Amino acid sequence: MLTLRPTPSEADTMSDMNLAHVSLFSGAMGLDLGLEEAGFRTVVAVEVDPRSQETIRLNAARLGRKIALFGDVTKVSADDIFSSTGLYRGQIALVSGGPPCQPFSTAGRRGTVQDPRGSLFRDFLRLVKDLQPRFFVMENVRGLLSAPIRHRPHLERNQQHPLEADELPGSAFRVILDEFAQIGYSFVYGLLNAADYGVPQTRERVILIGSRDHEPIALPEPSHSEQGFRLPRWRTLRDALQNLDDPAPQYQPYPESRLQFLRMIPEGGNWRSLPIELRQEAMGGAYLSGGGKVGFYRRLAWDKPSPTVTTSPAQKATDMCHPSELRPISVREAARIQGFPDDWLFAGGLADRYRQIGNAVPVGLGFAIGKALQQVILGTPSKPTQQLELFPA
Repeated sequence: MLTLRPTPSEADTMSDMNLAHVSLFSGAMGLDLGLEEAGFRTVVAVEVDPRSQETIRLNAARLGRKIALFGDVTKVSADDIFSSTGLYRGQIALVSGGPPCQPFSTAGRRGTVQDPRGSLFRDFLRLVKDLQPRFFVMENVRGLLSAPIRHRPHLERNQQHPLEADELPGSAFRVILDEFAQIGYSFVYGLLNAADYGVPQTRERVILIGSRDHEPIALPEPSHSEQGFRLPRWRTLRDALQNLDDPAPQYQPYPESRLQFLRMIPEGGNWRSLPIELRQEAMGGAYLSGGGKVGFYRRLAWDKPSPTVTTSPAQKATDMCHPSELRPISVREAARIQGFPDDWLFAGGLADRYRQIGNAVPVGLGFAIGKALQQVILGTPSKPTQQLELFPA
């Protein structure tokens, strides 16, 4: 047990019981911070990464707050959580997390199996089923919407042998929805852009919100828009870094072999801003590869939202060069873009801190989701969200 919140009074305990939050796959707690800002009380964090565990401990000790911290989610039971919190089945308000849904086994030449039932999603589902929270929030990458359970190589696809049901785009996500329905939850889902919720960053995440009691849940209403029509315009990098006290920024310096090209890149540009005759030299083998390669030699723009904060902002393919300095964004700048408080501590070396920040859900997006759930709790929900098409053209 570590400290994350002062011991509440008896009255506070009765009030907080309805807002108890269990965080799975907690990372650096970006999603959790947003949910807490909306009023939920994190009572449990489950995180296997040692550096992220230390991040949770450091901030808990600094803030003098209490939380139960567990490691491997596959070894955590509902009884463990009940014992550590004093709560019972059905008393937890919210379970949240982003279970990795990457491939987990192979099936010979038929390709990679991606059935979520065999991934860590199984443990997220198991704990939701056993804890019976009033709500759950599951987040994941955009690719989850179109991932098949089983991938057939493109060279093996033809009209004589059409794709089978589990090879179709989105079949993995359909499994996820079916599994939640089978344990009695109704849900809404959609692809949300963090910039639409006041985050100074364009970052898309699949958000799935479930209700045990079939309440009128809805995805959060956007608070900002790209064009500023009827809503404030998207927040920018300048907004994010304004008044940041970072006198000795921590970052990984660029080698001269890259600096010679970065000096030619204007604010908001990338490798395509280089003279045509230098592009292949600058890009090396990547020059002839497919894809847009937008992250190569990318320099950020002050008056636009940041692109998605990456786990390695100094790497060639995921460059996040400062708009006016010849360096990648610093650890503290990356944290600001993600919405972390300036006094939030990150454990480990430079690469560990960048990784934790880049993997986090933006705090502002977590707040928007938490606020939408609070509206349901208070009896003032938005109208239920119309589902997005699973596989838009």
